[in-house]
Amino acid sequence: MPADLSFSLKQARRMALVAQGFSGRQAPGQIKAAHLNRLIDRLGVVQIDSVNALVRSHYLPLFSRLGHYSPLILEQAAWSLGRRRSLFEYWGHEASLLPMSLYPLMRWRMERARQGQGIYAQMARFGREQQATIQRVLNTVEQQGALGAGSLSTREERAGPWWDWSDEKHALEWLFAAGLVTVAGRRGFERLYDLPERVIPGEILQTVITEADAQRGLLLHSATALGVATEKDLRDYFRLDPADSRKRVAELVEDGRLLACQVQGWKQPAYCLPVPKVPRKVAASALLSPFDSLIWERSRTERLFNFRYRLEIYTPQDKRVYGYYVLPFLHNERIAARVDLRAERAHGRLAVHAVHEEETGLDDEGMSALALNLRQMANWLGLEQVRLNCQRPSAARLRAALV
Repeated sequence: MPADLSFSLKQARRMALVAQGFSGRQAPGQIKAAHLNRLIDRLGVVQIDSVNALVRSHYLPLFSRLGHYSPLILEQAAWSLGRRRSLFEYWGHEASLLPMSLYPLMRWRMERARQGQGIYAQMARFGREQQATIQRVLNTVEQQGALGAGSLSTREERAGPWWDWSDEKHALEWLFAAGLVTVAGRRGFERLYDLPERVIPGEILQTVITEADAQRGLLLHSATALGVATEKDLRDYFRLDPADSRKRVAELVEDGRLLACQVQGWKQPAYCLPVPKVPRKVAASALLSPFDSLIWERSRTERLFNFRYRLEIYTPQDKRVYGYYVLPFLHNERIAARVDLRAERAHGRLAVHAVHEEETGLDDEGMSALALNLRQMANWLGLEQVRLNCQRPSAARLRAALV
């Protein structure tokens, strides 16, 4: 490859879309566990989020790429016992589901967490000051098996809002970050914690990888999942430390496992895997989770798609620009609209509270594609109808397309 390898913005966008798995959906009923596992192996990480306005976010990226699949397949891969389990929970990109093969590549992060590094200051302080509580909680898990924080709590006062955790919950989260417990399953959305040796296959637990090799492995996985990316993009994917990332990227370039390149309009150098393939076209349409790995790094999303996206869940209602739970709509290699959606389960309908087209807008074919995606999503969620609760001009065109 020439040293001055460069890509147009359109080429970079196509590389990113294919790397992220937007290469065509399967017919309903044909999506098996193997399809899901191959996709998550490619992505490397699926972010978990608790907001359930539509469906919990970790279910959405798979639907966006595969189409109508059974959520039970993901639940078995993530939280069942035995051979069907292929994923584990850890701090990948925030709280995440990751392929079991990446567990050894996270051990260095667990070791650092035990030393109070790479974790929140409050948790690090708890780890230093509350080892007696931590050991008591660990002993209880050892003796009783998978437990949730609620069954361990000794607090008598009512919990406050947000992150007002009991000491036992703090202890479990410290043990989880340190790799001394892992998530065995979930009860509703509550984590159930158990010892790693009861959840993670023995051959994976016994695999030892140096910190440097693990970081290089994670960066190569980032490059696979991103297609073409700056060093900051690569590091953000698994939330690596900047100093570690810069050093490992330089090593990978020197070894020829990453190629330095340029992307039109990007100020920073970019990197890709050797022998990059640039698709001629990516004909994908999908509604994207706010936490989808295609768009979670907001500056990259702006560079790739000229699309500025901010989550407004925690913004007061009167200050929101686009809505509470807004899904970007990907269509024909650009993000063409934003759709504020809610699953009104009691009424059996998918409610569309707002449709905001981007500057270029959606032509009739694009609006028909959006309507199709909404019908497919409603069907996947078991909702009988799509209901428009907005009066914008875009909504009128969408209503006509839904007929």
